[in-house]
Amino acid sequence: MDIGVPYRSLGRVDMEALGAAILAQDDIAWNENVQRQKDYEVHEQTRSIVLLFANVEEWPAVEVSRQPGWDRLSDVAVPVMHEIIRNGYPPGGTIIRAMAAKLLAGGRIIPHRDSHPSFGAGHRIHVPIITNPRVRFMIDGRPFQFEIGQAYEINNQKVHSVMNKGAADRINFIFDYVPPGALPARAASARAEARRAGS
Repeated sequence: MDIGVPYRSLGRVDMEALGAAILAQDDIAWNENVQRQKDYEVHEQTRSIVLLFANVEEWPAVEVSRQPGWDRLSDVAVPVMHEIIRNGYPPGGTIIRAMAAKLLAGGRIIPHRDSHPSFGAGHRIHVPIITNPRVRFMIDGRPFQFEIGQAYEINNQKVHSVMNKGAADRINFIFDYVPPGALPARAASARAEARRAGS
C-alpha cells in the first residue's frame, strides 16, 4: 500500500515467542515451499515458511489458504499479528498473507515494486526476527535499518530492495493486512479462512 512515506514505525511488539519458534525451524521447513522463489525472480536468494497464502488469480476475489507453516507457527504468530493490527489499524479486515522470510547471508533482493493490485490494497508489515548491521533495506532510494523488537509497515508501492552483506541470514516475519471494505468481491472461503485466522 502507498502510505505516503517510505515506511512507518509501528512501535514495539512482543515477538520473543514468535522469534524463538521461527529460529527453531529446520532446513526442511525453510525449503518445503519454493513457490515464492519461482514466482518472483527478486526472491531467488530467499527462503520462506508460509503460513497464509493468497490466491489472487481472480482479483478482486481472494482465496486465503493455510499452508504448512500454519501448524508450526500460528500459535505464536497470530497474537503478534493481532497486537499490531489492534494498535495501528481498523479492525475487521483480512490477513491475506503471512510468512517468515529469510534473506540468505550475502544475498540480495533486487529493486522492485510489489505490482499486483492486492499489494496495493494491503498493509505490508515486517517484524524483524534476526538481522545484522550489514543489512540494508532500501525504500525509494533511501537506506533503512530495522530493529528487532519493533514492527514496521513498508511502502511496497515504492521501489524497494534489501542487501545482506553480513555473514548471517536475515529473517523477518511478514504479513499483509487488508483493511475492511477493500476486498468487495472476496470469496466466501476467504472470509471463512480469515475468521479462522482470527483477523
